[in-house]
Amino acid sequence: MRQRRLLNEINVVPYIDVMLVLLVIFMVTAPMIQTGSVDLPSVGKSSQPPVAPLEVIIKADGSLSLRDRARGSAEQVVTPAELPERLKQAQAASPQQPVLIAGDRNVKYELVLNVMDQLQKQQVAKIGLLVQPAAGK
Repeated sequence: MRQRRLLNEINVVPYIDVMLVLLVIFMVTAPMIQTGSVDLPSVGKSSQPPVAPLEVIIKADGSLSLRDRARGSAEQVVTPAELPERLKQAQAASPQQPVLIAGDRNVKYELVLNVMDQLQKQQVAKIGLLVQPAAGK
């Protein structure tokens, strides 16, 4: 009498059939699923127009000048000691007026930091740096 050998292999064909049926069900139902709607807030018009910034210009030789675009004034040369008082005068009408620092590319960064430090001591709320976009971009 011959003994039969047991085969210990798992039949994967039914498993593949089930997976294909699930894949078809998923492909049919996926386009029908509705995404949740989000009610986004809308932005209305501002009650006040944006304020033109003050510009502190640092030239290549280290000299400072101040230009108030809100009043359309020309550049006024100032010393580092005069800068806080001139800023206080310029911002008397609108304390939230932003101040932009325009430093020449050859200026030491230390001078720019000194001006930023003076602006922070004056408690200027909005300070920014003016940069020129790179050519070719």
